Amino acid sequence: MYKLLIRPILFLFDPEKVHHFIFTIVKFLNKIPFIPNLIRSLYVIEDKRLEKEVFGLKFKNPVGLAAGFDKDAKLYNELSNFGFGFIEIGTLTPKPQEGNPKKRLFRLIEDSAIINRMGFNNGGVLEAVVRLKCNPSTALRTGSSILIGGNIGKNKATPNKDAVEDYKICFEALFNYVDYFVVNVSSPNTPNLRALQDKEPLTKLLKVLKTQNHKHQNPKPILLKIAPDLTNEQLQDIIDIVAETKIDGVIATNTTILRDGLQSENKKEIGGLSGKPLTNRSTEVIRFLAEKSNKAFPIIGVGGIHSVQDALEKLDAGADLIQLYTGFIYEGPQLVKAINKALLKKLNL
Repeated sequence: MYKLLIRPILFLFDPEKVHHFIFTIVKFLNKIPFIPNLIRSLYVIEDKRLEKEVFGLKFKNPVGLAAGFDKDAKLYNELSNFGFGFIEIGTLTPKPQEGNPKKRLFRLIEDSAIINRMGFNNGGVLEAVVRLKCNPSTALRTGSSILIGGNIGKNKATPNKDAVEDYKICFEALFNYVDYFVVNVSSPNTPNLRALQDKEPLTKLLKVLKTQNHKHQNPKPILLKIAPDLTNEQLQDIIDIVAETKIDGVIATNTTILRDGLQSENKKEIGGLSGKPLTNRSTEVIRFLAEKSNKAFPIIGVGGIHSVQDALEKLDAGADLIQLYTGFIYEGPQLVKAINKALLKKLNL
């Protein structure tokens, strides 16, 4: 029903306005008695065989929602009703920022893709913390099965030489309210941010956060989100950095700045490209990291998952968990259920 009826209507309108409209509708529907249970009955698969323990956390199932969809932690509880095993909020920055000028979000329908140049638009980490505090269903506080990841970044106005402080502020603010952290240095939409992926500044940043982490009684997993545009030499650097800093894993991958083989009219828009054009490259990065590191650390695979086959390929390539974003928009919540059903079927073979 989503692809035949709902999506064609939604795709008639500006994608950013549609995003906010969907948030309003989902929030409203989940306040109606019995509706949350109805949604869960349609999309959630409860099965112990889907559970997976990764970097010390038990995930209800391996299919998560990637960062960027619920930046400000406004809807993570309601979104969990669509069958996700975990939700990643953010990217959050210390201070609120509007992001880049609109229009900044573009559908590439012929390519089943999206280009965004949002620019870490968010209300600031403290605003998100207020929501996380008030919501009693946070996995950390009640033992609920939905896990929350906190994706953190730096403000646009913060020069790279001071970026570490921005990450520390976000880390400390979120520490008691998320289950794991993701260090985002790979978005193409904040000027010079990707320079932090270079070996020296990245090693320094991760070591500082590891030190900060161990000041707490119960340290949280720290993951690094990387770009798909890194060379094999740079990917080898990532493997070395993970070994040196002893962070807990990698998310592969963020959006790409490449535009190879696109058909859509909007293909020349500036920003990060996500969706089907990223499918093969993100899987290649996962496979490289898994093989060259001898599976030394967990990997969350994200990028171009639009089908069950896409999901299985990433898991077979070495991903321990996967995340959806653009595929969720194009294929609808049924994709989450389809992937989990396929994983159960594979277990029965």
